[in-house]
Amino acid sequence: MAAQTLPSLAPLARAVARRARDAGVFGSVAEGAPPSPALLTCEARDAASPAHYRLELHKGTLWVALTMADRWLSESIETDLVHTGDKLDELIDEELTELGYEDGPLPFEHFRDDDKMFVFRSPVPIDPARAGEREADVVATVLLAYEACFRNLGDMSGGGDD
Repeated sequence: MAAQTLPSLAPLARAVARRARDAGVFGSVAEGAPPSPALLTCEARDAASPAHYRLELHKGTLWVALTMADRWLSESIETDLVHTGDKLDELIDEELTELGYEDGPLPFEHFRDDDKMFVFRSPVPIDPARAGEREADVVATVLLAYEACFRNLGDMSGGGDD
């Protein structure tokens, strides 16, 4: 079903991709195409192993996610949070606030999916059926907040060498 919906969200993906490229914080930025569930995939620039920020549609909800196959990279993020005592939802909220987002904190999920990817994700509070410039701004803000939050956690900045 998501693949059928993707073409109508192509303008949103293009607008968010433009904002992601303009921010200059990602490696590659690629718009998805059916049958891929990802509307947008942005490479984490300095992670110790491959990781990607993604915009996905799942059961009618848009999600911004950080995905990685490397268990150690995921664990390095979790370990940082345990050692610092920081709460991930608070860190994400701080970055959202820094970027001017005023619609309150976003929930997040952390799990391993059916493709054996480790996933951190938050729903983006927009109606995908009404995706215009304002919605693209919201999605881009959440995406950039995710990047800013995770960039400094674990080995997301290449810190796996010690």
